[in-house]
Amino acid sequence: METTNKKVMLVDGMALLFRAFYATSYSGYIRKTSTGVPTNAVYGFIQYFFDAINTFNPTHVVCCWDMGSSTFRTETYSQYKQNRAEAPLELQPQFGLVKEVVEAMGVPNIGLAGYEADDCIGTLSNRLQANSEVLILTGDHDMLQLITENVKVIIMNKGRSNYTLYDLDTLFASKQLTPVQVIDLKAFMGDTADNYPGVKGIGEKTALKLISEYKSIEGCLESLDQLPQGVRKKIEDNLEMLHLSRDLARIRLDVPVECELEQCGWNLRREEAARKFDELEFGGLVKLLG
Repeated sequence: METTNKKVMLVDGMALLFRAFYATSYSGYIRKTSTGVPTNAVYGFIQYFFDAINTFNPTHVVCCWDMGSSTFRTETYSQYKQNRAEAPLELQPQFGLVKEVVEAMGVPNIGLAGYEADDCIGTLSNRLQANSEVLILTGDHDMLQLITENVKVIIMNKGRSNYTLYDLDTLFASKQLTPVQVIDLKAFMGDTADNYPGVKGIGEKTALKLISEYKSIEGCLESLDQLPQGVRKKIEDNLEMLHLSRDLARIRLDVPVECELEQCGWNLRREEAARKFDELEFGGLVKLLG
């Protein structure tokens, strides 16, 4: 597929914001404005954001967000993400604040009630890859299922400026998986963070072995009689949950969100951003605006 020199970065806003919050709050000190509004996560978000911009030099940028906890996944499976505690009190006012900052910088905020940010990212990456290279910035390995010839995933590792860039080759070299197999892996082993079980008793090691041997869930089901009895019984006993887990793990590519290339060109609004930084008492960050 032919791409121009356009390079779109799709930012997983929640991944950056939560990472920034926990990286700065563990010491017990939370940065606040003189009026007492907590800003530590927004401050860190801006640092992560500009670090990625300067590292990967995108021509276009979009920021995607979750819009509340109720989604089609919670309707499909009531226990989905039910194990998650509510966001820390000091983080809650920063959800709205960070979007104001993103908007002030001239970057579109995209999100849709009923879907997760992942689904918005999946949909936009699928749509925009036709005429641009797409980079997804996240800390979430689930996004590896979105890799194509023209879509790469940047995983943020611990610390700043510490990235792993996955394309089809590096995904296969490091995990022996294709993007679609990332979904089947999660279907077998479940996801403790998202709180769905997959096939009870099958962990990552067995799941990887099954996928490497039989290539897919369908391949395994067609060869049930060849599997060790214990593994076969686990799959047969949890067949419904296996299919449900795969549905929960699959990032949607058809969310009704709109964002055309011409709407998301990276063209930093320096004055507006500087005013917003000033309002939030981020004097030290103005230098990032160049």
